[in-house]
Amino acid sequence: MSAQNNLDIPLSNDFIVPTNRDIGATLRTDGENKCTYLCGNSLGLLSQSSSTLVQEELDAWGKRAVTGHFSHPQNRPWVKCCDEVNPLLAELIGASEIEVACMGTLTSNLHLMMDSFYKPIPTRFKILCEAHAFPSDQYAFASQAFAHGLDPATAILEVSPRKGEYTLREQDILDILDREGDSIALVLFSGVQYYTGQWFPMQAITKKAQDKGCICGWDLAHAIGNVPLSLHDWNVDFAVFCTYKYVNAGPGGIAGLFIHQKWHEIEQPKFAGWWGHELATRFAMPPKFSPIKGAQGFQQSNPSALAVASLLGSLRVFQKAGMMLPLRERSLQLTGALEKLLKQSKYFVPQFEVPQKGTKIGFTIITPDEPSARGAQLSLLFLPIGSETMRTVFDYLSKYGVIGDEREPDVIRLAPAPLYNTLKDCQQAAEVLERVLASMTCV
Repeated sequence: MSAQNNLDIPLSNDFIVPTNRDIGATLRTDGENKCTYLCGNSLGLLSQSSSTLVQEELDAWGKRAVTGHFSHPQNRPWVKCCDEVNPLLAELIGASEIEVACMGTLTSNLHLMMDSFYKPIPTRFKILCEAHAFPSDQYAFASQAFAHGLDPATAILEVSPRKGEYTLREQDILDILDREGDSIALVLFSGVQYYTGQWFPMQAITKKAQDKGCICGWDLAHAIGNVPLSLHDWNVDFAVFCTYKYVNAGPGGIAGLFIHQKWHEIEQPKFAGWWGHELATRFAMPPKFSPIKGAQGFQQSNPSALAVASLLGSLRVFQKAGMMLPLRERSLQLTGALEKLLKQSKYFVPQFEVPQKGTKIGFTIITPDEPSARGAQLSLLFLPIGSETMRTVFDYLSKYGVIGDEREPDVIRLAPAPLYNTLKDCQQAAEVLERVLASMTCV
């Protein structure tokens, strides 16, 4: 049986999993064993490939110094360090290479895209987004509204779940676009919502937004490397993404952006920098900016060769694994297995029973049940809501070597990453959670 179909072994052995001792699992007696790492939705693990390539760049820096920009011992001159990365990123997000640029950081790229695509006029000025978007996105939306002399309270239109629900219904989003679309300049959702793990119906939202005359962009921080994407075919106007979560490029890794080819002759960079200038004449230092055609013309400064090497190392692992189709198949199996194990817990409370049973210690899952509406992540909401249950559980999970992450209010996120997690990780997380909750109810 291949690794792809055998959930008991990792799809890739290239990743370095911290030991229980490394992560401070003080309640474990097997400190030398690997921890149960289910936090790839927050920070992906280091691959041996990335470690090797970063070391090669350090060696090149030491041996070649400035000449490494053009003469590199591994044939990766720094002036072209993104040449292998861009086509692999394009494959991950369903784009052509000319539509993708490896550059910057997520929020800075978001501002660049909004500066180009958010063009409010008196009758069409609103930004439509999900309520409780990731805070950095909320700050960007508000500051862009302010920059145009608008009040965020009236310029930003948020879509909230229905009362008693945790995720958005597709029809509710489409209905708001039907009702308010003529006043909306920009639709900008997360591909996968960071708190709930909901994968929004991107193609349907994009089409409806554009049918109503709106520009539609996406923040793919939790989507890239997690779910299959077809940005070009879905006619998405633009998107931004980071690479340190499911793409495993390392903390604060270099980010990227997508601009659909239909815009390349229309939207030119507003904040030009020399790395967006065509390579053929860049080092002739001409006074007039001549942008690279497509998304890469939006580059400003030269990227860190170390950050790009780390990203390239992980992308090579993706490529070896077959990219998103086999990863998605395995992800569906792993997340489904974790969900089944969690729902077998005597402390699990179905969402519809939370109003009646939410006063006792337990948890529900607020991520959609439908696999097509989620990625790898499951978000566990701990009960009673507003109590110390989540913090206590999170502390114990960590001490028992199960690494997820906490998000206020009351949620712990667990995400079996298909590249390196196994069924054993899911089983271990469910077993430890059951022990922790049992110990809390016996107090």
